[in-house]
Amino acid sequence: MKILVSIISLIAFLLVALPAPLHKFGFLDLGTAMTGFRFGLFVGIAALVLLAIQVIFKRKTVSLASAAIAVIFSAIAIALPLGMMNNAKSVPPIHDISTDLVNPPEFVAIVPLRADASNPVEYAGAETAEQQRTAYPDLQTLTYSQSKPELIEAAKQTMENLGWELVNTDADKGIIEATDTTTWFGFKDDVVVRVTDNGGERLVDIRSKSRIGRSDMGKNAARIHGFIDELNSVIEPS
Repeated sequence: MKILVSIISLIAFLLVALPAPLHKFGFLDLGTAMTGFRFGLFVGIAALVLLAIQVIFKRKTVSLASAAIAVIFSAIAIALPLGMMNNAKSVPPIHDISTDLVNPPEFVAIVPLRADASNPVEYAGAETAEQQRTAYPDLQTLTYSQSKPELIEAAKQTMENLGWELVNTDADKGIIEATDTTTWFGFKDDVVVRVTDNGGERLVDIRSKSRIGRSDMGKNAARIHGFIDELNSVIEPS
């Protein structure tokens, strides 16, 4: 019984730990990876149930070390999928976030890179904009006094600091495009920053869009928040 519990808890742990990197490096398609990830939740629960049965009916076969390891593996297998599901429920099911919802910055050089993406390059539309206004009301156009060239260079430096892959810079149009690859699953999300003149000030808008998935689980909004924080630190170093 002890061996069975240990094996099942290990399987549960591997089912949630391996799919993401295996998908990231091309060994699993996304559907299979997500199926394995979700299945790990149920296997983790099964491992804890078996451990409880062992403790109740075969207490003499239980060792503290093996039980602790089984609990840790099972807890991870249960907590990670539940955490993702709870996070998905706490944010709107959208994947295209912009600080300008009326005239979102448009992708240019990134368009061919999204040829095989399930999410089209065009802005997701009015329904998405309304959901964003409710969920992320603080994401709005930024205003700076620095010159346009200064802000373009600062935006490029910010992207470099954040580890994004710079795709295109068009100084005349005030456009900087980049791709960010998520750490765990290796998802490709694209970002475009637009700098425009507005009299004596400059307006900066950021748009972040996932290539796949209906919901980004808040990742694009978090990415824009991170960009803004880093950009401000680049412009006004402490």
